[in-house]
Amino acid sequence: MAPRNIEVEPLRTVHIEDQEVELVERKGLGHPDSIADGVSESVSRALSRLYLDEFGRILHHNTDETQVVGGASEPKFGGGKVTQPIYILLVGRATTEVNGERLAYRETAIEAAKKYVQSICAHIDVEHQIDFDCRIGQGSVDLRGVFEQKSVLSNDTSFGVGFAPLSDTERLVLESEHFLTLKLKKKLHALGEDVKVMGYRDHDKIRLTVAAALVDREVKDPTEYRSVCDEIQSALADHAAKLTRREVSIEVNTADDPELGRYYLTVTGCSMEAGDDGSVGRGNRANGLITPCRPMSLEASAGKNPVNHVGKIYNLLGNLIANDIVKETGGNVREVHVRILSQIGKPVDQPQVASLQVLPAAGVKLAQVKAKAEAVAQGWFDQIDTIPRLLLTNKLTVF
Repeated sequence: MAPRNIEVEPLRTVHIEDQEVELVERKGLGHPDSIADGVSESVSRALSRLYLDEFGRILHHNTDETQVVGGASEPKFGGGKVTQPIYILLVGRATTEVNGERLAYRETAIEAAKKYVQSICAHIDVEHQIDFDCRIGQGSVDLRGVFEQKSVLSNDTSFGVGFAPLSDTERLVLESEHFLTLKLKKKLHALGEDVKVMGYRDHDKIRLTVAAALVDREVKDPTEYRSVCDEIQSALADHAAKLTRREVSIEVNTADDPELGRYYLTVTGCSMEAGDDGSVGRGNRANGLITPCRPMSLEASAGKNPVNHVGKIYNLLGNLIANDIVKETGGNVREVHVRILSQIGKPVDQPQVASLQVLPAAGVKLAQVKAKAEAVAQGWFDQIDTIPRLLLTNKLTVF
């Protein structure tokens, strides 16, 4: 095997925790952009399983162009109605025919999309309130002449990035959304899934601005609406106190204007019922956050095939390498940035460069951690073929 080009250099920056201002965003699972990501990824995984079951390998596909087109609704306290269905368009390319035999790709894709939306959005009737349309492009393959090469080759010249560890603010924003949409909503039925959390740290004070869609049939009047918002704020404050010692202030649904009768009230718990659109790649990055104070890639990871699409693999790999460097160096590293560049047609485990930027802890020299950082990166490139399995067993997320 040819030697890999892994370069380790000092990270010349002010550590994220020492910067005076930090901004972090997380779009919740029910946000239209997250729905687009989740549908795309679910379709990709369903097709991957179809290919594995039929042929023992994942065939070519990319389903990373899902579009969510908002519908129309008339929410009101006590219960309103959806007046125009949400439209979800499945777009991309897939292997639809093998050795002259047509595969059930369309049925597989639509079923996966429906199951995903239903699993996330408890108040949506996927059969009547959403129109699913599959326009995935067709492609055929003759397996007798495919996959004879020994290496998996990159489908593009592209780069992925990752960093570790998460800052106090990043972890707080990520865990706050998880708390709201995965835990609190089980007890607080008025809380919908379309949640967004914006974090702003000013020195040692963190402000969270939370937009949380409420379900109209679970709220009888403006007084109860306000009570629910207060309950969200209180529960989230208690949860935040477990995650950081910094002072945290929380504001919920700041766009409300009771005098104008304006509330974040929805029929389904999701804003896509009423004109809010969504697209793959416009939301959270591969680590689940939007972090303008950190390195980011504009690549949409969701829906890209997990075998040779480096726009997906390298972003996942960047975060895995960065986290393991922090873990394996035992507190001797404060921050790691990883940048990985592919070259189209070359093996995915042989990047043009894997750049590891390391900020050592106080009193630690780069030379003391360099070998360990290189070994971690080498180890992940050696097992890059495990990425599909980690995704298909839900051990990795992409948004």
